[in-house]
Amino acid sequence: MNEVEIRIATPGDVDEVHALEMRAFPAPWRRDFFESELRASGRFNLIARRGGKLIGYLFSMWFFDEMHVNKIAVAEQERRKGIAAELMDKCIRFARANRINSISLEVRKSNSGAQEFYRTLDFTPSYTRPRYYPDGEAAVVMMKHL
Repeated sequence: MNEVEIRIATPGDVDEVHALEMRAFPAPWRRDFFESELRASGRFNLIARRGGKLIGYLFSMWFFDEMHVNKIAVAEQERRKGIAAELMDKCIRFARANRINSISLEVRKSNSGAQEFYRTLDFTPSYTRPRYYPDGEAAVVMMKHL
């Protein structure tokens, strides 16, 4: 099995990132959202590849001492292989290296698997945002203090 390569996302990755986004989420981001995230300051955006093929990504933003994970996805056939954990580990290491005190993210209220995954990384549910997603589902905001 090929090793996983994780690196900073570039504009050349956007087509593959958006294709995975379309497969991974019921309310996907538009392609231009990813392009603008790559141009914006205060961003930490990663991609994961195996054998040259994009298998995951993490898009995050930071401002002063707070970080927010905007998007994280792993290709279905690559799930439960530690890819998301590696992406999050690099994000957490970046946060610590940059004196960031907290990381937040939203998870669908119905996505208990993702919530449990984040709990293993010491994220705790903080509050619920009602009707957060376009389909009306609530989001659980989870936080990790560093």
